[in-house]
Amino acid sequence: MTVCEAPGKVYLFGEHAVVYGEPAVPAAIERRAAVTAEPRADDHVRVEAEDLSLDGFTVEYSGGTDDRPDVDVPTPLVEAAMGYVDAAVRQARDAADAPDAGFDITVESDIPLGAGLGSSAAVVVAGIDAATRALGAPLDRRELADRAYRAEHDVQEGQASRADTFCSTMGGAVRVEGDDCEPVAAPNLPFVVGFDGGAGDTGKLVAGVGELREEYGFAADTIESVGDVVRTGEALLADAVPEGEPSPELLAELGELMDFNHGLLAALGVSARSLDSMVWAARDAGAHGAKLTGAGGGGCIVALDASDATETALSFTQGCEEAFRAELATEGVRVVEP
Repeated sequence: MTVCEAPGKVYLFGEHAVVYGEPAVPAAIERRAAVTAEPRADDHVRVEAEDLSLDGFTVEYSGGTDDRPDVDVPTPLVEAAMGYVDAAVRQARDAADAPDAGFDITVESDIPLGAGLGSSAAVVVAGIDAATRALGAPLDRRELADRAYRAEHDVQEGQASRADTFCSTMGGAVRVEGDDCEPVAAPNLPFVVGFDGGAGDTGKLVAGVGELREEYGFAADTIESVGDVVRTGEALLADAVPEGEPSPELLAELGELMDFNHGLLAALGVSARSLDSMVWAARDAGAHGAKLTGAGGGGCIVALDASDATETALSFTQGCEEAFRAELATEGVRVVEP
C-alpha cells in the first residue's frame, strides 16, 4: 500500500490565457488530495472516493469506466472524478510497463471538486505517484508532471494546460508558458479563499473562451492582455525575498494586477455573480486585490490580505459558503505513511 498526497493551487494570474500560450503563475496551497494505491491480483480497479462528491462513491471496473456510480451529484462532476482517476491509472500502467495491473484505490481530499483549486490535478498527480510507486516504478518529478498533464489533457479533450499539474507536482509558485514550466521564487503571500459551494464546467468554459477568441479580435486581444498582466506580476515577484514576508508595496502592486486580471476574465465571460460578489466583498474589506481562480463560472476567488478582515467579510457575504486562509505549500507531491 502506498499513499501519496498533492496540493491544490490558486492562480495569481493567467488562467484561460495559458491555454493559448500565454504565461500563467499558479501557486500551490496547503489543501491536499491523498491517494492510496494497493496492487491487486487481477486487472480490476476499485475506486473508493469519499470526498470527490457530496456523497462519495465506490466503483469497480475492468477495461473501462462506463458504469458510473449512482450518487446524488451532478453527472459532469462524477464523470470528471472517474475520468481523472482512470486516466491516472492508465498513465501509471504505461509508465511501469504493467498494462494489466489492477489496483484498490482510495481518494481522500479537502479540495472542493471543480471549484478552481486544482482538485483534479492533485488527484491525478497523487494517483500516478502512488500507483507507480506501488508497482516499484517511481517517477522523477518532471516525468510525473508530464504524465499528469497528459492525463488531464485526455480527460479535458485537449484543452488542458500544464499549469495545474506542474504546480501540484512541484509545490510553491511556478511559471508555465506552453511546454515551458519552471518553479519561481515567491514570498509567503497572505492568500484568502472564498468558495461559493458550486463548480464551473471547465470544458464548457474553456470552449466558450475559445469561441470568443475565434469570433472577435478584441477577445484575442483580451487574452493577450492577461499575458501582459502575468509578465508584469512575474517581474514584481522576481524582486521579492523568496519565502520571506512580502512588503506592503509588493502586496499593493500584486493586488492591483489581480484586480486587472479579474476584470479581463469577466470580460471573457467566465466570472459569475457569486464570484463577483465575493471579489467586491474582499476589496471592500481592504484586500490588496481579489480575483476568481480557475476556470470560473462558480467556485472560488482568491484575495491578498494579511488581516482577518477579508476572511470575516467573506463569511458574511451572501453566496459564500466557506472562507479560509490558504498557506503557500512549498512542498509538492509527497509520500505519506499509510
